[in-house]
Amino acid sequence: MHRPCFARSFLCFRILVPPPSLLSAVGETPLPKLPSGQNNPTTCVNEEFHRLVALPLESKFFEQLDFYSSGLLALARSKKGTAGAKITPILHTFDQAEDINLKRECLLKALAIALGEDTGDLVKEFVDSPQDDLQVDLEQVTMAVFSIRPEGCIELPPEDIGIVIEGVTVLNGLSSVTSACALLLGLIYILNLAYPKSIRYTLEVFQKVFMGLDSQKMSPKVHTLLGKLQSAD
Repeated sequence: MHRPCFARSFLCFRILVPPPSLLSAVGETPLPKLPSGQNNPTTCVNEEFHRLVALPLESKFFEQLDFYSSGLLALARSKKGTAGAKITPILHTFDQAEDINLKRECLLKALAIALGEDTGDLVKEFVDSPQDDLQVDLEQVTMAVFSIRPEGCIELPPEDIGIVIEGVTVLNGLSSVTSACALLLGLIYILNLAYPKSIRYTLEVFQKVFMGLDSQKMSPKVHTLLGKLQSAD
């Protein structure tokens, strides 16, 4: 059964017309009433996620990512071949970065590669471009985080970070890519959406390893990864 909150209108996210598939998914079930004064979209997601699973979303996600950071880093540095070649520039950025948000972002990208997935399917990265061109690109995205950075300035914070679902920007102006990844998981839970196949293992790690939800039902690939992370610690 699909969870109704937010699906019919995305009003919390300042969207007037939701994706048609989300409308059809929930039918005519009325939206629950939001707490008075609640108008911050990220607060909406965090509080609704907490209501559903009795866990804090972003703080738990950050805490567990940091907990497994040494294992993720060791795993990333051990990669050879094609995966190693993809991870090398990410590790270079990690080693040079002083910002904790950028270091966490690097670990999430390395995680995706370690699982055999493409970081570009998780985080769509754009260099400064005309707004119309950017909108056209985002409209082609099924589900992902996006970030917009000045050209040649990977060390600087992105100019914008957000989440796209079915070509619609449902959140933007987020504080970090890591925050956006956590909120993406929250939206998937709230709206009862299926994982995109291209990043299903990365999102499974977010859900079952970082958040500890349905952890008894891990896929063999994620279970193996968890074993490597635990042995590294």
